[in-house]
Amino acid sequence: MAETAVVLVIPPSTFLLDDRVFPSLGILRVAAALEGQGQRVSVLDLSGISNYEDVVERYLSHRKATHVGITATTPQMPAALRIIKRVRQIAPGARVILGGPHTTLVTSARKLEEREGRRGRAHEAMAHLHTVSDVLVSGDGERAILVALAPDAPVFVDGDDHRGPLFMTDADYENSDLPARHLIDLTSYKYQIEGHAASSLIAQLGCPFQCGFCGGRNSKSLRMIRTRSSASIVAEIEELYRSYGFTGFMFYDDELNVNKEMLQLMEQLSAMQRRLGVEFRLRGFVKAELFTQQQAQAMHSAGFRWLLTGFESGAPQILENMNKKATREENSRAVEFARSAGLKVKALMSIGHPGESFETVAQTEAWLLQVRPDDFDCTIITTYPGTPYYDEAVPHAQMDGVYTYVVPRSGDRLHSIDVDFTNTADYYKGNPEGGYVSYVFTDTLSSEELVSARDNLERTVRRRLDIPFNTGRAAQAYEHSMGMGAILPSHILRSTSL
Repeated sequence: MAETAVVLVIPPSTFLLDDRVFPSLGILRVAAALEGQGQRVSVLDLSGISNYEDVVERYLSHRKATHVGITATTPQMPAALRIIKRVRQIAPGARVILGGPHTTLVTSARKLEEREGRRGRAHEAMAHLHTVSDVLVSGDGERAILVALAPDAPVFVDGDDHRGPLFMTDADYENSDLPARHLIDLTSYKYQIEGHAASSLIAQLGCPFQCGFCGGRNSKSLRMIRTRSSASIVAEIEELYRSYGFTGFMFYDDELNVNKEMLQLMEQLSAMQRRLGVEFRLRGFVKAELFTQQQAQAMHSAGFRWLLTGFESGAPQILENMNKKATREENSRAVEFARSAGLKVKALMSIGHPGESFETVAQTEAWLLQVRPDDFDCTIITTYPGTPYYDEAVPHAQMDGVYTYVVPRSGDRLHSIDVDFTNTADYYKGNPEGGYVSYVFTDTLSSEELVSARDNLERTVRRRLDIPFNTGRAAQAYEHSMGMGAILPSHILRSTSL
């Protein structure tokens, strides 16, 4: 039996149209931290795999795992729990460590309840996570994983406490190892930017804004900005270019233009391409009200051709209710700046906010038709743990299993049907041509009416602007006899060789 001390697992995102676009970089940073300590670690990458439970069973049957670490976003939790169940069956002696965004969000929601002297659904959600894992890790995992691996590890490791030794500072982020991309088959992920084979990176951590629908507003690791130098970011891109041949790069920072050194970064990116004699094509997120013409021109010169912005709504009332801090006029101006610099814009929109009505959805549709983005995405919001919509909601006075969030300024309300996030993920997006599910409703729109309004908006805007529907690849199933020593194909599993 092959020896493998630590197995880190990337669950599939079965709810996505295409699950093998960009790899999970957070857990690869954890893997890099373990390698830096001389730990033998493997990454079981189940992205895009339909028979992932069989793959887990086959792998653990042929290797000894003392610790199994699993990362999971909230929509990944149903798959993560099925993986944990299979781990318990095949490797009953392995310590199961559960971390990632969902654990962090539930932890931050529970902390808020504690500060307010109450025990609500976040406490219940946290208790459930404890029943399925041996150790929970919240927040930054690079140092927390070492605590979780210790023989006397506690059942909860808090890497989300900015006053504690496990929280990453700017200096820590600058000096930490790059994600251990060599532990996965990076080239099996397929994405292009303007015809250039592309991969992803994260230049800075955290988002300081307080949008009501956004997760992590009470989480320090998700809220506090941690930056690294432009030289560090450029070096990572050059490494990806030299090692894998990528000439396209997706920046997964929440907002690139929150960084005060953004223009300097653009200049260094341009200089690197001149030095290497190559042209890159880049894509990333910006905050609309902070976006300037100078930024747009610098980004285009650096190779950016696509920007993504969470405009969210075309209705001033809804923008105010969600605490977006950007007006409709500022959003329109951002599109104009981008277009004048030769940048394409993907507008990220959402409906189902407090006070949403047929009128406000119509205003969103009208705004999209007015500014004419090059692409757009319209979702129905979900009240995730860690969002103000979830954390500050109270039980509905008449409806069991329903929680209500009230906007302090306007009194507009949002009602959400309580979801067991460990069992369902169908609230997360859907097929843009139909198939969305809503677990929220407002005083004027039912869940069914929100779905209908979203679908009508999608069809109308795509037809009027001649924007095709997005499509993806189906998940793949793998036979046990394929690849990796007759166990797994190499793009699912790689490990350190010490």
